[in-house]
Amino acid sequence: MSRFTVEETNLMCIYNVGSRADLISELTEMQKHLEADETELIDLSTTVLNKLTAMSDFEFESIADELIPDFEEQED
Repeated sequence: MSRFTVEETNLMCIYNVGSRADLISELTEMQKHLEADETELIDLSTTVLNKLTAMSDFEFESIADELIPDFEEQED
């Protein structure tokens, strides 16, 4: 997933609901709730939206498995 930074990938993991179009929709909706002083998150989400818009659904599907958190079982 070299196209996206760690921060971008983390943001996509949070808002990913299954498809590229839905992720774009979720991020766009999230941006509506940001305050003007949240510049880092505005910039980050804008960069992710630009990259997602530029890629095809097929390209997104090739990275979609990486957007699911990998929680390892921990022994107590």
